[in-house]
Amino acid sequence: MNNHGNNADHRPIQYQLKGGTEMSETIKEIICRDRIRSINGGFGWVDHRLVRDRYVQRCSPVALAVYLFLITVSDADGISYWGKSALCDRLQIGKAELNHAQAELEAADLIAYEKPIWQVLQLPINPKGGK
Repeated sequence: MNNHGNNADHRPIQYQLKGGTEMSETIKEIICRDRIRSINGGFGWVDHRLVRDRYVQRCSPVALAVYLFLITVSDADGISYWGKSALCDRLQIGKAELNHAQAELEAADLIAYEKPIWQVLQLPINPKGGK
């Protein structure tokens, strides 16, 4: 046991196994009780389909860093007004790297850009190059 949690406090979670109807039970325990996430101020989310539909495999690490930044700073409609220079400064990347990442994200149908507006798009139902 570590000094962050209490082993007596756990939540059983059931998962359906892929390709079958069997269920298995896994115990989910909070490791760091003093660091449980909560919504304070703004809120962004990452759609789990980013992994499930294999977008992470189709984008470079730099493109994924840009995407994470944009979903973090965008409003509820996915809109942000960050300038390219400021974005490069925050991510410590060059303009050419940003332009390449932008092209990857647009090709993956994850973002749209019309200067000065970035829009994080709703993930498509039938992704290009997905499963």
